[in-house]
Amino acid sequence: MKLLEPLAVGGMVLPNRVAVPAMVTRLSGEDGYVNQDISDRYARYAEGQVGLIVVEATAVHRNKSGPLLRLSDDAFIAGHRDMVSRVHDISDSKIVPQIIHFLKVARSGWRQTIDSLSVADIDRIVGEFGDAAARAREAGYDGVELHSAHAYTLSSFLSRRNPRRDDYDGRTLEGRLHMFGRVMTAVREKVGADFPVGVRFLAEEAIKNGYTLEDAKRIAYRMASLGVDYISLSVGGKFEDAEHREGEPLYPYTGYSGDRCMPGDWYPPLPHAHLAHGVKQYLNDKGFDVPVISVGKISRPADAEKLLQDGKADIIGMARQLLADPDWVKKIAEDRADRIVHCIYCNVCKQLDEKFREVNCFLWPKGARQAPADDPSDVFPVWPAGDAGLQAEITGGQVKLAWNGAEGAVIGYDIYRAEDDGPIVAVEAVKSRKYSDRTVLGGFRYRYFVRAFDAQGRASAPSDSVTVDMPMPDYAPSRGVA
Repeated sequence: MKLLEPLAVGGMVLPNRVAVPAMVTRLSGEDGYVNQDISDRYARYAEGQVGLIVVEATAVHRNKSGPLLRLSDDAFIAGHRDMVSRVHDISDSKIVPQIIHFLKVARSGWRQTIDSLSVADIDRIVGEFGDAAARAREAGYDGVELHSAHAYTLSSFLSRRNPRRDDYDGRTLEGRLHMFGRVMTAVREKVGADFPVGVRFLAEEAIKNGYTLEDAKRIAYRMASLGVDYISLSVGGKFEDAEHREGEPLYPYTGYSGDRCMPGDWYPPLPHAHLAHGVKQYLNDKGFDVPVISVGKISRPADAEKLLQDGKADIIGMARQLLADPDWVKKIAEDRADRIVHCIYCNVCKQLDEKFREVNCFLWPKGARQAPADDPSDVFPVWPAGDAGLQAEITGGQVKLAWNGAEGAVIGYDIYRAEDDGPIVAVEAVKSRKYSDRTVLGGFRYRYFVRAFDAQGRASAPSDSVTVDMPMPDYAPSRGVA
């Protein structure tokens, strides 16, 4: 299985092709130091044997921005070193920090933009990236990732909406790449040629007049020619279309570009896979074999494996899925893929981040600060008296389901549905014993059943099933061709 094969990335060898991209946890205090909860979060990924662990956005500068990790001073090195040592002691997982610079935002909705930066400001930022990367190496990290995506400083220079009119001129691709080129040079000077340097940037800005895949291919080409060791691709997450909520600073994932960045349950699986494929193919055609990380609603092992087998990606990135179940890799390696707790893309984690609250997963047991420990035992939830007493009611254009509770350490229920004679698919997970399906259509027949699951992803047998025939609305003709 290609997913489980090792991969050399610069000076490090990943034990498998799965990565957890940087995902803010909000577990750090205002002081920016690594604490026990932060260390526990990343150790948990190591326990699950994730190949590449990218530590959440870590600031290179001293500006305050709530609970955010930092590498802006030598005082932060010790905490990072302890966490890295812990990860290395647990498994062969590799770990790198994502280092980031951001500009100021205010509760009024005002935000600083890159055209306000003086040449001296830019010189300082370049130096801060180099210094932070050097601290990452001193802390024992296996490499470092430059955050050039979303709403942050390096991404704003790369943007097609970059307003500068100097050496960093947003009207030309060379001008937009100038800042990244300087940062990459400064970082390489500080860490040397043998320390892996990755980059995360946008395959598509997903804003009006923002750049698309065509620019992303050429941006990736320049990054590869500058010597980046891997490219991790994202989409959107910009300030330009963020919704301002009175009394709160702008959050760059509230607009359409935010939807594209963290696509919810209404998006199909793999909505961004073609973008990573496009960048990878362009680089390969130009003679570069820089590994490319594909992300975006990749949760099924078969889908991840096919992307690798088809040459559409080199590494599979899963943030929300690995938050839901950090044992994803381990379960596949141990032939327990049926035990995977699948992300339902409800984006509760995103909502917690937006509110500056600790980020956890809706599918974890109530009150948990970390994913539950893996338990490979064969104790499954069971239905009392052999079934769930599943009932369905058609009302107001929806199907309302209700059932009896299962026995065991149940934390939720997966809802399965088949439309007419189509395949049975899991459509939702809930913690209560009821569910309303609002995506049904008149004239179709639907069959449902539910399965109870526990914190380790062990599921009950399917419940009894129920079938409903949705009536056509009064205004609509009957289905079929006369």
